[in-house]
Amino acid sequence: MLSTSHACVDIYQGSVAALVPFFVAEHAYSYAAVSGIVLAATLLSSVVQPVFGLLTDRWAMPWLLPVSTISAGLGIALSGLSGSYALTLAFVALSGVGVAAYHPESARVARLVSKGSHSAMGWFALGGNLGFAAAPLMVTGVVVVGGLQLSPLLMVPALAGSVLCLPVLRAVRTPDLVGSGGAVGAGTDDMASFVKLSLAVVFRSVAFVGLSTFVSLYAQQRMGGNVTAGTAALFVLYLGGAVGSVLGGRLADRWDRVAVAGWSYLLTIAAIAGVVFIPGPAMYLFVLLTAVGLYVPFSLHVTLGQDYLPTRVGTASGITLGLTVSIGGLATPLIGLVADATSLRTALTPLILMPALSWLLFRTLPEPVAPKPGVAVQQPEPARRDGDHARP
Repeated sequence: MLSTSHACVDIYQGSVAALVPFFVAEHAYSYAAVSGIVLAATLLSSVVQPVFGLLTDRWAMPWLLPVSTISAGLGIALSGLSGSYALTLAFVALSGVGVAAYHPESARVARLVSKGSHSAMGWFALGGNLGFAAAPLMVTGVVVVGGLQLSPLLMVPALAGSVLCLPVLRAVRTPDLVGSGGAVGAGTDDMASFVKLSLAVVFRSVAFVGLSTFVSLYAQQRMGGNVTAGTAALFVLYLGGAVGSVLGGRLADRWDRVAVAGWSYLLTIAAIAGVVFIPGPAMYLFVLLTAVGLYVPFSLHVTLGQDYLPTRVGTASGITLGLTVSIGGLATPLIGLVADATSLRTALTPLILMPALSWLLFRTLPEPVAPKPGVAVQQPEPARRDGDHARP
């Protein structure tokens, strides 16, 4: 249920990028203008998410799950009703705040109920990725039929997700979990490693948000202006993310998380280069490989952050799952300005460097000792610095 509700929230993160071609078509927004819309969705989310993480470190707030789900959906549902650019920005920002409120608390609860399992956290992340993947299909299915004026229909997943959260609220009140939420965990914080991890996720975010914002328009250009081609590219990007999330959890059960993430980023360098430079339908294969490469480390970022900061699990979740993920939106206006002045290919080319920077940072990270399933999650072991684990 938690994974499914995660899908119902993240469908609204994916909806912002999916709405971009329609904002361009119906409102004649420039690349820079639609980049500003993506920025509005991410800026408040970037600022607010660590605040919610700090709060959940002090108090358990599972009631945030249904409330934030409604907020995320309401903002997107209203975004298409006004021709005012300022109101569109405001509504999309409201959705971003809802997304921000959801993630730290949901990650805390997921850690509780999964008892530290990497695979379980991968399935939780999968829910969000499936929401991303469903976003272009939902948005296209609604908006192509009746235009942006039908955007209130996009509220349906939020209503469903808020209902799915209710059994979760009851579950976290069971005797074995009561008292776990909001408690300060035991262990030694490794702030230096956490900062490096956060920077790596920022670079990953710039690559993913930049691609998710413009890959639809780029595919349309490469495929002769076909809107369906753009929707297909965005769907492949999000679907590949879903595959990568599950694969990352499985790989981390066999090898070190740091090593798995490092190799994934190394392979993603070539994949993004393929998206930008390889012509024809082969572009879709490279979009898929890029998404898998960027999402194999996704759930691993969260558990690594929680293990680097065992006394501040909520804060770590808010930053790794929220701030550093959404902060990539801050770079999209620059990408849009370059695209307006030159071309989309030129603007997207620097994204190739982003996974390379993440890979370099992961080479410096230690593998912390993760809590095993069945061990109290508020007492993970201190981070280990023996350097014995293999690095890519």
